[in-house]
Amino acid sequence: MKPEEIEALKEKAFKEFSEAKNLTDLESLRVKYLGKKGEITQALKSLKNLSLEEKRIFGSKINELKELLEELYQERKRVLLLEEEDREKGIDPTLPGRRPDRGALHPLTLVIEEICEIFTRLGFEIVTGPEVESDYYNFTALNIPEWHPARDMQATFYLKNGALLRTHTSPMQIRAMLEKTPPLRIIAPGKVYRCDADVRHSPMFHQVEGLMIDEKTSFSDLKGILSFFAREIFGEKTRVRFRPSYFPFTEPSVEMDISCVICEGKGCRVCSQTGWLEILGAGMVHPEVLKAVNYDTTKWQGFAFGLGVERIAMIKYEIDDIRLFFDNHLYFLESFK
Repeated sequence: MKPEEIEALKEKAFKEFSEAKNLTDLESLRVKYLGKKGEITQALKSLKNLSLEEKRIFGSKINELKELLEELYQERKRVLLLEEEDREKGIDPTLPGRRPDRGALHPLTLVIEEICEIFTRLGFEIVTGPEVESDYYNFTALNIPEWHPARDMQATFYLKNGALLRTHTSPMQIRAMLEKTPPLRIIAPGKVYRCDADVRHSPMFHQVEGLMIDEKTSFSDLKGILSFFAREIFGEKTRVRFRPSYFPFTEPSVEMDISCVICEGKGCRVCSQTGWLEILGAGMVHPEVLKAVNYDTTKWQGFAFGLGVERIAMIKYEIDDIRLFFDNHLYFLESFK
């Protein structure tokens, strides 16, 4: 048998063993190639007509092929036995596989990332801080007096050691101003906690705090930046309005509304027929807050704002129950892929 004939026999045998569909076909191939009258046996018998040197060379190659085919036979037999077991269990290995479910970012994560992207384009730096806060950072330094209802245990989660779970991301105003020198622009996304729970409120939710401090920061800057943000996240046609309000850490203070994204300002059930939806609170930083971080109030001024991520997401995606964000039903989350 010539070398090219041995190689051709090898390719043919490997192909047929690999394509065997069942144990019966595989056994027939074993007999065909490795049986007493098989092709490998016949090839070995044909060596008697060769010289001693040729017997040594070709005999070695044929024996090597015999060992490879025996290994291939055993491996294919193992695979076919497993497939047979699967079929007995009702599993059909010939069916096409099912693709694994593809995950997606949570809708709140999508909104937080979009908010941060908008403000970082405007030069704001993202900062983060602890969720367990002290009374000083959460209330006192933000000009929230002892008698303010926000300090009440019905609104705040207090811990045994006197600390508390932050009720807003505003403490990052204080931490950022103590760590950095003005001018500065920061946004602080994160979780906050309050004793409140219904279809529009959750005891744990997300806020994004914003702060800008400079020598000539004005109320016009506040209105311009927040109007730009509203149109970026809700669309170019979005109209905005600012209403007077009160927050201990800003003066003057405002609440910002956008034209209802459902009825486009015409009035519907979602906006209570007003045509407007409140999305955030803001104002010029109170001088007492600047004094708490030793900023010169005759030189520095700025504005701050705080928005609820769930509120933005509910408006943006037309969701009427905040609890859907935390129930984690797959049918809900898959709609954001």
